[in-house]
Amino acid sequence: MRLLVARGHPVSCLVPPTSHVKELLAAGAELVTGDVNDRAGLTRAIALSDARVVFHLAGLVRAMSAQDFMRVNAEGVEAVAAACIEQVRRPVLLLVSSLAAAGPSGEAPKLESDPPLPVSDYGRSKFAGEQAAARYAGALPITIVRPCAVFGAGDRGTYEIFKPVARSGIHVVRGHGDQRISLVAVTDLVECIVLAAGNGERLVPNGSGRGIYFASAANLSHVELGVAIAHALGKRSPRIVRLPGGLMRLAGVCGDVASRIRRRPGWVSSDKISELLAGSWTCSSEKARRQLGWSPAAPLADRLRETAQWYLDARWL
Repeated sequence: MRLLVARGHPVSCLVPPTSHVKELLAAGAELVTGDVNDRAGLTRAIALSDARVVFHLAGLVRAMSAQDFMRVNAEGVEAVAAACIEQVRRPVLLLVSSLAAAGPSGEAPKLESDPPLPVSDYGRSKFAGEQAAARYAGALPITIVRPCAVFGAGDRGTYEIFKPVARSGIHVVRGHGDQRISLVAVTDLVECIVLAAGNGERLVPNGSGRGIYFASAANLSHVELGVAIAHALGKRSPRIVRLPGGLMRLAGVCGDVASRIRRRPGWVSSDKISELLAGSWTCSSEKARRQLGWSPAAPLADRLRETAQWYLDARWL
C-alpha cells in the first residue's frame, strides 16, 4: 500500500470493523469497512473506489479449524472475484496465495507448472482459493502470486523464530535441519505483486501454471537460517537444538490444546507441524524474474538485518 501511495496511486483498503487502522490512515489510504465474505458489500466497495486493480491479500494463516481456513481463504476469494465480475469496468484481480498451496518441493524447487500437492489445512484452503479464482478465468483478468516464507518489519510469524535466537542463543530445527526453505522479504514481495498486477500473465481456463508466479529471494537450510538470523542480530552462531519428528508432533498437539483453552489459534499447531515435517519448501522465481523483470532490491542478509533492527526498535526483542 505504501508503495502504491508513494507512486501517486489512490488506494482504498477494505478493513473489518475491529481492525487497527492508525498506520493505514497515516499512510494515506481511504478506508472502507467491510468483510471479505460479504459479496454485496464488496461489490459496493469496489464500485465506490472505482478500482482498476483489486489486490486480494486477506487471509487466515492461523485458524481453529479447517472450516475456518476455507471460509476465509477459499470462500473469500470466491466473493471477491464475484464482486469484481459485477463491475461495469472489471478490474484486474491480483490474488496473493502461498507456496503452501503448491506443497513441499522435495530436492528441486517448485515451478508454477508443477501439480499442486498441499499437505496442510492451510495449504488446501489456499489452493481452493486459487481454484475459486480460476473459475472466473477468461471473464476477469486474474493473476496469482505465491509467496514463499515472508519476513520483514512487523511480522509476528518470523518473530517467533528470531525470539529464541535473540534471547537464548538457541535455534530449533527438525532432525538434521538440512531441509531447505525459500524466503522473501515483504519489501521485495510487494514489488513483485505490483509488477504482476500491471504486466503479469492472466489465468486462462485449464492453463497449467499460466498466470501464476512464485516470489522467492533465496534458499537456506533450517540450520543456515538460524545462523543468518543470529548474524543479523549481531550475535555469534546459535546453538542448534535438533528435535525428532515425534516430539514435534507432540508439540503440535499441545499447541492445539492450548488454542482451544485460549479460544484463539496459536503459532504452534498440528497443521503447522505437518508442514514443517513435510520436507523442503523451496520454489523458483525464474519466471517472475524473466517475465516481470523482478529481483530483490537487497541481499537476504541485509533484509534480515533490517528486520532484526525493526524488532529491536519496536522493543519486541
